[in-house]
Amino acid sequence: MAKRKPQLNAQEPKGARQAMWETLRALHNDGRQITVDGVWAGMGVTAPKSRVRDYLTGLEKAGYLLRDPGPYKTAQTITLTLTRDVGVEAPRVRKDGTVPTGGLGREQIWRTLKIIGVCTARELADAASTPQMDIAEATANEYLRFLAAAEYVAITRPGSPGVLTRYRLVLSRWTGPRAPMIQRTKQLYDPNTGEVVYSRVTKTEGGEP
Repeated sequence: MAKRKPQLNAQEPKGARQAMWETLRALHNDGRQITVDGVWAGMGVTAPKSRVRDYLTGLEKAGYLLRDPGPYKTAQTITLTLTRDVGVEAPRVRKDGTVPTGGLGREQIWRTLKIIGVCTARELADAASTPQMDIAEATANEYLRFLAAAEYVAITRPGSPGVLTRYRLVLSRWTGPRAPMIQRTKQLYDPNTGEVVYSRVTKTEGGEP
């Protein structure tokens, strides 16, 4: 009998989406049926069952899951089969199967920064842009400023009139493939470690604006 490959899981604190994806992959690899109840019970992360249902519906519509042949009677549990396993990272899909664009630009910037290492905001925006997603220089500039405040990048050349600030990725601060997020509260949250790594204090609290 062929030995089943061990399943690799993401090595960082899990959000609900990642936990759902890993659970359904485990069910598939063990030869068990994928159901809303099965994923919800086995994911080990607290989330409403409705969220599990919505995520599985989105995966089905996006072509990652295939509904097993019916017909299904009223209230009968629907079973699914994983037909498109893309690896460790959980696919990002809406309930209708479309891919949300929010955060994709940030992910492109973070991934590109790892590749090029040293850059200005303009160079980073140009390198990270694709035909599907254009990255504005202002977006890259704000992201680099937050990364610098959290010491993920170091300033190798301060900016001055007519001269753009140049940054260098601090390799020892590379925490993983998931891009740190600027939250609405002007904090930088790193999903690789599950920690807030920088919080900007407002002027009224005695800090910088």
